[in-house]
Amino acid sequence: MVQESKGYTNPHLLISSKELNEQIGQEQIKPIVVIDMRPTEAFATGHLPGAVHLDLFGISLIDTDQAPLDAFMWIIAHLFVSRGVSADRNVVVYDEHSGIRAARAFWFLEFFGHTSVRVLNGGIGAWQREGFQTTTVSIAPQASKWDVRWVNERIATWKDVKNKIGTKDVIILDTRSDNEYLGTIVRAKRGGAIPGSVHVEWTRNLAAGGVFKTASELNKIYKSAGITPDKDVISYCQGGYRAAHSYLTLRLLGYPKVRNYIGSWKEWGDRENLPIEIPTSI
Repeated sequence: MVQESKGYTNPHLLISSKELNEQIGQEQIKPIVVIDMRPTEAFATGHLPGAVHLDLFGISLIDTDQAPLDAFMWIIAHLFVSRGVSADRNVVVYDEHSGIRAARAFWFLEFFGHTSVRVLNGGIGAWQREGFQTTTVSIAPQASKWDVRWVNERIATWKDVKNKIGTKDVIILDTRSDNEYLGTIVRAKRGGAIPGSVHVEWTRNLAAGGVFKTASELNKIYKSAGITPDKDVISYCQGGYRAAHSYLTLRLLGYPKVRNYIGSWKEWGDRENLPIEIPTSI
């Protein structure tokens, strides 16, 4: 069973409810770790059979200088290892739909060099709509051993972004809401946007039911904004969550050079020595 491609260049980055249900039943043949990224209370009221829980929401980084970045990534890697993630096990992450929690986990795992991580398309919402059962029975996760490596081509720091402003072959993608981009909602010391950034709000990636839009729909959105596969794309939001969703979207479309600015606007807006602009329109 292969995830319906919908024209994606990399359809294997998603998994359907039906395919996942089949794989859970064959776990002894193909070891798999299913991780529920939702809040604890949501997990407790019902989750996928065999899923372990990991809520990373709120564990954020606002300083991408080397020392704090190293410490932060060590913590995140340790948490994944504590849930049983290893290089030789397939990993599926999910949340309520195809949301930012699952997308951020996907980005972390790709950044750590995992080669077999997928997002449940439509999340637990799609799982339930398609008639698959949930459970309140929890299993104790078994820690694994995993020699994590960094894929530096998947991350951007404030220094990377600053050095790329105004570069012809680089697109800085702002995935926030309209009002954040325009600076009318301020969530750091300063409001506004990174100079020259292109605005495509992350919610435009999803169709009804919280599943990803087709490749043709997504390509129309991004290419009309000048975001094309030949560019080096750096996505950002407030804290690297929504940016991770657009990272995943562009990976689905086959964009070869996509990075997540993990510190995003909270770091950029707070560093008063960094340039900003106040866009006048969307």
